Amino acid sequence: MIYVCIPVHNEARTAGLVLWKVRQVFTAFPREYQLLVADDASTDDTAAVLASYAKMLPMTILTQRERRGYAQSLEALLRLALQQTDRPKRDCAITLHADFAHSPECMEDMVKRLESGADLVVADLLEARGRSSRALRVARRWAPRLLRVAGLRDSVSGFLALRLIVLRQALRRDATRFLETDGWCASAELVARLAPHARRLDTISAATRYDLAQRPSRVRPWRQLLAAWRARPVIRAARTAVALLLIAIDLHAQSDSARRDSTRADSANPNSRSATAIVTPSAPPAPPAPPASPAAVPFPVGERLVYGARYGPFSVGTATMQVAGIDTIRGIEAVHFVFLIDGGALWYHIHQNLESWVGRSDFHSRRFLNQTEEKGKSWERKFEIYPDSGFYREAGRDSTVPTVADPLDDAAFLYWIRTVPLEVGKRYEFRRYFRPERNPVIVEVLKRERVGVVGKKWNAIVIRPRIPNGGGIFAEKADARMWLSDDSLRIMLALQSNFSFGQVTLKLKEIELIKHVDDSSSAQLHP
Repeated sequence: MIYVCIPVHNEARTAGLVLWKVRQVFTAFPREYQLLVADDASTDDTAAVLASYAKMLPMTILTQRERRGYAQSLEALLRLALQQTDRPKRDCAITLHADFAHSPECMEDMVKRLESGADLVVADLLEARGRSSRALRVARRWAPRLLRVAGLRDSVSGFLALRLIVLRQALRRDATRFLETDGWCASAELVARLAPHARRLDTISAATRYDLAQRPSRVRPWRQLLAAWRARPVIRAARTAVALLLIAIDLHAQSDSARRDSTRADSANPNSRSATAIVTPSAPPAPPAPPASPAAVPFPVGERLVYGARYGPFSVGTATMQVAGIDTIRGIEAVHFVFLIDGGALWYHIHQNLESWVGRSDFHSRRFLNQTEEKGKSWERKFEIYPDSGFYREAGRDSTVPTVADPLDDAAFLYWIRTVPLEVGKRYEFRRYFRPERNPVIVEVLKRERVGVVGKKWNAIVIRPRIPNGGGIFAEKADARMWLSDDSLRIMLALQSNFSFGQVTLKLKEIELIKHVDDSSSAQLHP
C-alpha cells in the first residue's frame, strides 16, 4: 500500500487537480494506494472539493478545525499512515504538496526506488520551471545550505517517499511532537530524523513547478531563511541523538545482533590460533605472533575511567569503565568488568550496562551480560561461555554454539587490548571474540603523539581498530582511532569514529587508579 499524504490549506483551485493527477499516475503505474488528506482549517471551498473527490477516490480526509500549520498537519498524516498499515516493512508513504509545486509524475520513480531496496527517497527540487521572485530563488538556494543533511543536496524539498518501518523506528521516542519546526525547516527536520534509520537513502532529480501554480506563492522568502538559520540547532540535535544511539548500538553489536546468529552453526575453527601479528609490507620478515598463552588479569579492583562523549560542540553523554570486583564463576576466580553508557539529547535517552567476567589467571571470558534501557524500553541478554569445553550458550536458549579457544566478549576486549605489546608500524589480527563469525579484529599501530585529557598531557600510541565483519564505530568505513597511554598502564585516553553525519569522540575526563601496596591494603593514585 502506498499512502499519499497531502496537507491542504485553502487549495480549492488545485486540490482536486492534484488528487486526480495522483489517480492517473497509479492508473498508468498500477499500485494499490490510499490518499490521506489533512484539511488544515481551510476557509475557502476546499472542504467541498475534497468531499466530492472522496466519493470517487480511495481517500481519507482529516479535518482540523483550528489552524495547525504544515508541520503538524504532515505529522498527523504520517502517524495516520502508520496506524493504518499492517505491513510497515513493505508499505510506504509519499509526502506531496497540494499546489503543484511537486510533480505527481515523479512518484513512479520514487516507488521504483523503494521497490529496488531504498528505504528513503528524496526529490531534489533545486531546478525550477516557471517564473518566481528573485528573493524566493535566493532563499530557496541558501536554505538547504543552512539545513544540511548528509547525503542530500536539497533537504527542504518536502517531496519524499519512505518505507513506513523507517517512520516507526524514528517515532519510537517519548516526545509528544515529532516535528518541532515548520515550513521548509520542518521538511529538513523530517529528513534528518528519518535518514539515520534508513539502510539506503536515494535521491531523484525533479523540478519545482512554478509554471503550474494557480495562485501566488505564500512563502515569505526572508522569513523562511531566518527560520532556517534559527532551526540549525534543532537539525543538529536530531543528528546528535542518533550519534549517541549508534555509539551504544556498536558497543554491544557483537553480542546484541539477531538471535538467529546465536544458533547458526559456525564455519570457523574454534581451535584456530587466537592472534596473529603481521608486519608492514616494507619489512621482509614476519614478526613472531603475540603470545597466545593467556596472562593473568593485571587490573586492580577499583580502577575507574570516565569518558565524555561529544558530537562536535555538543555533549551527548558519558561512558564509564570499571574493575568492579572479584567473583567466582563455576569454581573459577573471575575479574568483574563493568562498562556503562548513559546520556541523551533532547527527547532521546539511553542507559546501557555491559558486564564481563573473565578468568583472573587466564583472561578468558566466562560470562557476559548486556542490559539496555532505551526510550522507555528495556531488554537483557546473557551469555555463559565455557572456554575449556569450546562452546557458549545464551540464556533462554537450549542449544550451544562453538566458540574460539581463548574467548573474549565486548567489555573484556577493551581491557585485554591494554595488555598486548603493540609496536608502531605493525598490524595485528586477533581472533578472540567469543562469536567466531565476527572475527578477526584488526589493529594497526599508527604512531606516537601527545594528547591532552584530564588536565594533563600524555604520551600516547595511536591505533586503528577495525572489524571487517562488523559495523558501527569500528566498521571499516568508520576509520576509528584509539589513543592508549604509552606506559605500562595502557589507559584508553580517547576514541574517535566517523559516521555519515559527522565525527563522534570519547575523551577521558575522570580517572581513579588503585595501586596494590600489599595483599591487604591499597593506595589511590591521581594523575
